[in-house]
Amino acid sequence: MPTVESDWGGVARALGRGGNMLRGTIYHTGYARRDLSVVSDGVLVRPGLALGAHVSFVRYADGSAMAMGDVVITEEEMQGAIDGWQAHGIALTALHKHLLAQYPDIWWAHVHGHGGDVEALARGLRAGFDRTGTPPPAPPGPSLPLELDTAGIEAALGTRGTVEDGVFKCLFVRRETVCSGPLVLPAGLGSTCAFIFQPVGGGRAALAGDFAMTADEVQSVLEVLRRGGIRLVELHNHHLDESPRLFFTHFWAVGDAVALARTLRRAVDAARVEAPEGEVPAG
Repeated sequence: MPTVESDWGGVARALGRGGNMLRGTIYHTGYARRDLSVVSDGVLVRPGLALGAHVSFVRYADGSAMAMGDVVITEEEMQGAIDGWQAHGIALTALHKHLLAQYPDIWWAHVHGHGGDVEALARGLRAGFDRTGTPPPAPPGPSLPLELDTAGIEAALGTRGTVEDGVFKCLFVRRETVCSGPLVLPAGLGSTCAFIFQPVGGGRAALAGDFAMTADEVQSVLEVLRRGGIRLVELHNHHLDESPRLFFTHFWAVGDAVALARTLRRAVDAARVEAPEGEVPAG
């Protein structure tokens, strides 16, 4: 069901922070782990590159709502956070890492809930977050120019990107309709390919992200990434009952940003993904 931000006031109060609307149906709330200092492959990871947790909500015509999220937790926080969610009926659907050789050890938990009381879902999610060191929201800082050829990245990928928290992000979504059980998911919810570039100097970037694939696409996409020097971190599922069945690979590289974008474009061409509706393709 289409919604507006004011429809989600109770959820914002239950979560203890506000969110924003995505594409007219998804209410999205971010949880940047600014409290963590994480190093991977010698790179100090910015929250926007790989430490940004989030939860999203969608309403359905039958009056129910779905909550879905991807949460950054430390190894010490993990079991307590999971216990908090389970005590409130929030399901854990995946648990894995996004980074190679990271210090300290950081994990990502995917959570899911569905029911008639959306504020109860929000309180259940908060019960897990409150058992972590996730800091309160901070006011947005100034958007500063990045030492990256963002125009070159856009041209290589064939889509526009956005600057967020010192990184450059480009998104693609699955072309087909994706369902969670009997519920249709809005485009991009739980089926996004996210390519995130953090400048490290000299036109080079640390690249992190994930790629949503169907089974028949997995080997082609992985081969393209490896031929382009992009390192594979994980291959796994994020959901329990989605259709079509989706597999996700998380990846990492440090190198020339435009060259990495060209490799990602070849991976995009090997899968049924496209820029989100409303995005302006790069010329």
